[in-house]
Amino acid sequence: MADVPSVKEKYTGKIEEIAFGNCVAGGADGMPFLSFENTLKRRPIIAGEVVDDLADYPEMAAEMFDGRQKDPVEWANMWKEIGADMICIKFLGAAPDKKGTTPEEAVSIVRGISDKTGLPVMVLGCGIADIDNRIAEAVGDAMKGTKMILGRTEEHEYKKISAVSMSNGHAVLAFSNLDINLAKQMNILLTDFGVERSSITMDPLMAALGMGLDYSYSVNERIRLAALSGDKMLQVPMVCDCTGAWDVADAVSTDDPSLGDAKHRVAWWEALTALAAMLSGADILVMRGPGAADMARVYSEELAGVS
Repeated sequence: MADVPSVKEKYTGKIEEIAFGNCVAGGADGMPFLSFENTLKRRPIIAGEVVDDLADYPEMAAEMFDGRQKDPVEWANMWKEIGADMICIKFLGAAPDKKGTTPEEAVSIVRGISDKTGLPVMVLGCGIADIDNRIAEAVGDAMKGTKMILGRTEEHEYKKISAVSMSNGHAVLAFSNLDINLAKQMNILLTDFGVERSSITMDPLMAALGMGLDYSYSVNERIRLAALSGDKMLQVPMVCDCTGAWDVADAVSTDDPSLGDAKHRVAWWEALTALAAMLSGADILVMRGPGAADMARVYSEELAGVS
């Protein structure tokens, strides 16, 4: 009988590990779930999404939290009960055209979530740099010593959040828009500024199923393969926000009864987006729907061989 040639890749690189409380992101020395070459048996961290303002939030998603979505702290606690490993709080209400959440209010919410749940927290803003910087500074200072992820930093706006993170022991979330070269450049900028690689996470932008998922998958995979092949500037944990599935009209439409229950449809849509993300190298998955989050957790445990 002919010998079957080994298909195991011999990688020289390894992803940095970052501990957030009892959760550890990164550490892979091979591609996800390939047990014959990746010695790490670890599923991605599931981060449950919480927002501080429901004004533009999908009602269908909010209703899944039994009224507790009206209080970010209780909402986060429900995520803990569901089985989430981390909370991703997005301060959408900090935008001037929303309710105007102040940095002090943001601190109170984050501290409440941390105290109530005991889970690590990822803090994101409303997408307006000046406001997001003020929130990150206030929260970062107030939560010194509690390892968090602060974001998002971008190519032209990264110094303030990075400085806050370095002085308070937090991690930075580096954002790049579907571009492996920009993803690497972001990490170079951060390390040149003084951020340790062991305190950097990257968000290469995860497109949802039906919105360019194939392109996102290929970018993520190229990032992870380059990292494993020895590119130190890409050897950091990858965060994929799968909530974009809720922006796909076909996923949430209730206009055509033949498509079935929209709540079930969007749950599967988000879960499949998460599955693609984790197969391409995601270390942290940000999830909106509890059903989708549960599917992502169960599937990843089965693939990783953990329970």
